[in-house]
Amino acid sequence: MTAITPVQAIVERCQALFDDLDFNAVKQWKAADPARKAIGYMPWYVPRELIHAAGFLPVGILGGGDSLEVIQGDAYYQSYICRIPRSTIELGLTGRLDCIDGMLFPSICDVIRNLSGMWQVLFPEKYVRYFDVPQNYQDNVGGHFYIHEMQGLREDLAKLRGKPITDEELNASIRVYNDNRAAVRELYAYRAQNPQQAPTSEVYLLGRAGMVLPPEEHTQLMRDYIRETDKIPRPKRDNARVVVTGSFCEQPPLALIKSLEMAGCYVVDDDYMLVSRWLLDEVPADADPLDELSKAFLHRSASMAAKYDATRAEKGVFLLKQVKTRGAEGVVFAAPSFCDPALLERPMLQDVLAKNNIPYTAFKYAENTGQMAPIREQAGTFADSIKLWSDAA
Repeated sequence: MTAITPVQAIVERCQALFDDLDFNAVKQWKAADPARKAIGYMPWYVPRELIHAAGFLPVGILGGGDSLEVIQGDAYYQSYICRIPRSTIELGLTGRLDCIDGMLFPSICDVIRNLSGMWQVLFPEKYVRYFDVPQNYQDNVGGHFYIHEMQGLREDLAKLRGKPITDEELNASIRVYNDNRAAVRELYAYRAQNPQQAPTSEVYLLGRAGMVLPPEEHTQLMRDYIRETDKIPRPKRDNARVVVTGSFCEQPPLALIKSLEMAGCYVVDDDYMLVSRWLLDEVPADADPLDELSKAFLHRSASMAAKYDATRAEKGVFLLKQVKTRGAEGVVFAAPSFCDPALLERPMLQDVLAKNNIPYTAFKYAENTGQMAPIREQAGTFADSIKLWSDAA
């Protein structure tokens, strides 16, 4: 029997974490110390530094994917909203999230806001908090609001652990997550430069592993992957380089990501699991931690559909920068069905791309999408058209 390579071992480990809807990695982490707690959070962005500083494990809850049959969850939500709240309810009601001691619901949309209230009703014995973010980006207005929100979360987590969370602990956790974000940036830059060496299906699994592993372990895992995959040359194909956008909340099935690759697309940037890439640079870790986290969010964070833009003049600037810096040849709009933020923003972004002569295509999905053939055909046609246009130019 042929021994697996280190890269295969890393990917297989990440695949196992991805497939495990019982969160056994979290249970094992907690079993090492009875005092340990795990705090779940929905997709998008929460300041995980506060959870880590309390000594707790931040756990990303990204729905049930395509392997979970939703039965009870469908009784709590309408059929005309996205699937992620229903599958998350299913995870909770079937006991799969019993290892989670609390849940944070970040400010993504009205559905997630409603889910935070539903969670309080269904699990009154668990800590629950809707974590809001500012809609004003002035330090003395939105900044004060955001610091107040973080301070409230800090005090709640301190009560859960039984003692205050110090500035020193917060700054230490900021350094840990600075390193983690740096490793994510390294991974994304490596993929953009060598997309054949780091398939997006593998990069995605690495990102998902960070939703259940301690950040220090996840950081090392990503750097191990880059080092090991660089040792084994993989065949380079004449694929179209694309940016995928719109998938920031309900995650696409892994088969969908693989379908894009099989259709002839190299995904060189995306908005999957933005919690690990939301802050764009290093947060100072030698000052007032909440103030520095606030400034980073207000002034140095990604611009996506669920983040309020004070002026439409800025709409599309972040996406255009993604296209330019990653050397992309086109954009794929991939949004979950009924995702109001992504689908409302799409026409505005399409107008910006059209004015800049950047080709794009669009489709919708659900986390349990079963039929990939139409998506693969559409993506393949898009990739072929990009190559035809570029050759003609």
